[in-house]
Amino acid sequence: VMGNSSEFQKAVKLVIDTVSFDKDSTVQVFEATIRVLGSLLSAHIIITDTKQPFGDMTIKDYDNELLHLAHDLAVRLLPAFENTKTGIPYPRVNLKKGVPPDSHNETCTAGAGSLLVEFGILSRLLGDSTFEWVARRAVKALWSLRSNNTGLLGNVVNIQTGHWVGKQSGLGAGSDSFYEYLLKSYILFGEKEDLEMFNAAYRNIQNHLRRGREACNEGEGDPPLYVNVNMYTGQLMNTWIDSLQAFFPGLQVLIGDVEDAICLHAFYYAIWKRYGALPERYNWQLQAPDVPFYPLRPELVESTYLLYQATKNPFYLHVGMDILQSLEKYTKAKCGYATLHHVVEKTKEDRMESFFLSETCKYLYLV
Repeated sequence: VMGNSSEFQKAVKLVIDTVSFDKDSTVQVFEATIRVLGSLLSAHIIITDTKQPFGDMTIKDYDNELLHLAHDLAVRLLPAFENTKTGIPYPRVNLKKGVPPDSHNETCTAGAGSLLVEFGILSRLLGDSTFEWVARRAVKALWSLRSNNTGLLGNVVNIQTGHWVGKQSGLGAGSDSFYEYLLKSYILFGEKEDLEMFNAAYRNIQNHLRRGREACNEGEGDPPLYVNVNMYTGQLMNTWIDSLQAFFPGLQVLIGDVEDAICLHAFYYAIWKRYGALPERYNWQLQAPDVPFYPLRPELVESTYLLYQATKNPFYLHVGMDILQSLEKYTKAKCGYATLHHVVEKTKEDRMESFFLSETCKYLYLV
């Protein structure tokens, strides 16, 4: 993305020469898909793109090695989709042996329903519909389990019985990317049913999760906020939101609901301003962190980038700069950037998640 072709070529060569998935290792299907499969596929597309929009990123004698690696990984993930009565995949799979014998029958909505972008791209690149088909089947299975009353989905489901173990409906952990992938899959593939599901889900979210005044910028009451409710009744379940929800303004931009996106983004940015980071969970009633760590997450930055693209308002350049300066000030460590253990005390953890480079830094750079 930055046009550094020599470094890109070095990295690609390193992956081709050293990476093998033939390992006795148990991975999360969701994380392996969005981080590993996704990065192999996007790197492959960058190499083979005839337009080369980032400068010359071609690789001499490249023979689709990254695509073959991605295919190999995906085949090793497929057992997760077998032997489940609902078609919703197991959350974990061993790359050599398939689904571990002591596997849980429970998975979260986001984990099972956010595989369509990567699996869909892989299917289209290979001309093999299997991967897209299993991912789409999982999405449809989850969708069919939504509440008749509210139209909402829970956050944890039993993959054999289709029974909701977690009845919380919200936009944060366990649910977030399910909604994101419905819309992004439609944008990518143009399948009508993805947009129809998203639009229905979005209406139900507005009806049951949104609190605060009707219009973003006028009227009585608090600014809009999306809360966690019981999927069957729409009753409030707790008084916290989590930092993952900060992706939602970006999604609202993509669907064209820019006014609401501006408002919700401002709410998260106000929390960021207070601590120089977003606490993992924030109690909006107590106006204090419930879970005080910040693992360098990208969601607020992605929303900032999309809002800047939509509005071209220089305010979002300032937000980006502000976030960048906070990261420099509080999270920089000797060999990278560290998770904040506590957003108030600014203590650090010896951990830098892969999404920091692949998303947080990327969106900051794009802003």
